[in-house]
Amino acid sequence: SSSTCISLQRYARSLQAGASCRRRKDKTMKDIEKKRKKEQYVSEEMIRLYCRKNHEGYDRKTGRMCPDCQALSEYAKLRSEKCPFMENKTFCSNCRVHCYKPEMREKIREVMRFSGPRMLLCHPILAVWHVVCSVAEKKKQKREGNI
Repeated sequence: SSSTCISLQRYARSLQAGASCRRRKDKTMKDIEKKRKKEQYVSEEMIRLYCRKNHEGYDRKTGRMCPDCQALSEYAKLRSEKCPFMENKTFCSNCRVHCYKPEMREKIREVMRFSGPRMLLCHPILAVWHVVCSVAEKKKQKREGNI
């Protein structure tokens, strides 16, 4: 859809401007909210990709997901909204506290396993950004002795 394309272009520009996953110590609420929205966007796109490729209930004309995937997307968005660690973490997979219910966590892991590699074809900039930030976070955790 055009709104997805526009938001993807916005993210691409911000990445090209050097706003990748570097952290500033003086993050404002606006920065944190922007980060939260980006995480929500990425997870929704991954769920949408999974639904489109695996479920008959996906509507290609409107981009609506099947009820199960829509529920997972809303759950992921709610978890992101409630996250108290947004300022310090990159992604939920790098978080020390897992706030997802066990069955929802399994569903989102299945989606991520399927959609992760395919994001390189559908959303290459987001996929590369995600990998770069994940690697940087793993290195940081290793330095701090959290792994």
